[in-house]
Amino acid sequence: MNLPIQLAIFLVTYWFIYRQVFQKTDLSELLLTIKDDLVKPEFQTGMMLLLLLMIVNWSIEAFKWKYLIGKIEDISFLKAFQAVFTGISISSFIPNRVGEYFGRIFILKTASRIEGILITMVGSLSQLLITILMGSVAMLIFIPRFMSDTGFSHGYLYHSLVMLVLILDFILVAMFFKLSFLATLKERLLQNGLKRLRKFFRIFGFYHNREIGLVILLSGTRYLVFSTQFYFLLLLFEVRIPYFDALVLIAIIYLIMTIIPSIALTELGIRGSVALYIFGLYFGQMIPLTGMNNLGVFAASTILWMINLGIPALTGTIFVFRLQFFRKTGA
Repeated sequence: MNLPIQLAIFLVTYWFIYRQVFQKTDLSELLLTIKDDLVKPEFQTGMMLLLLLMIVNWSIEAFKWKYLIGKIEDISFLKAFQAVFTGISISSFIPNRVGEYFGRIFILKTASRIEGILITMVGSLSQLLITILMGSVAMLIFIPRFMSDTGFSHGYLYHSLVMLVLILDFILVAMFFKLSFLATLKERLLQNGLKRLRKFFRIFGFYHNREIGLVILLSGTRYLVFSTQFYFLLLLFEVRIPYFDALVLIAIIYLIMTIIPSIALTELGIRGSVALYIFGLYFGQMIPLTGMNNLGVFAASTILWMINLGIPALTGTIFVFRLQFFRKTGA
């Protein structure tokens, strides 16, 4: 029963990637943009660095998941790395990266899969928390610096927004550090017919503040890695922008991408449109005479997607055949 599902995931992943890259992306325009750069040694070196950072990015995620899942099953780093890549493959055709949960838990041999999903959600929530924190703070920086011609960029409304954002960010951080509170609420949240699910909520009491802090630190490090990748690609395609300004714009792009519901592979077109809009606001305000390198922004956004999601999704299909959807024990 496992093999038909494995084959289906393998074929559907390749089909989705083919449609996204060759049918929904203006690949000819992208190739025209980068064809002269492909032979340049500095461009080739830059691409090798970006691929290395991709491995670093997903290695941090694999270590984070290994650390979290270790509460219910001890797995090797290599196995965790394979699980992460498999999750990317499955999430390629399931909305909002939900497939990442299933791609990971079916690699577990003995642990409860429901607990595995909940633990994986803890790791995803930590990454989401970092994205929201960085994006919201970046928005507060962006408005007065790059939208100064609007009446909203100063005065009472802006200061009210600053207070609201900082309060909400503080609440989100406090709530994440109090995940164990969910474990204590299980008696009230799950009653009568849902009593069988109570035992699974115990996982929220597994992690102490020190452990939660490490998970957030790892998520923040990942965020810095793939944000720096985006910046390097902008430089490779001659989109000249200071590092700090680029991080502000990139943080807003990631925040918007998080808010928009999407399938991982369809993010390619959405990501390019959002990036062009946000960078357009920046260059329109800061360098109105020279304008923006639209093709450079588009190429940087597209290739970042291919490196960080496309290649891992294709690689993850190799490990799909190691997933056990049906255990021999019948569990």
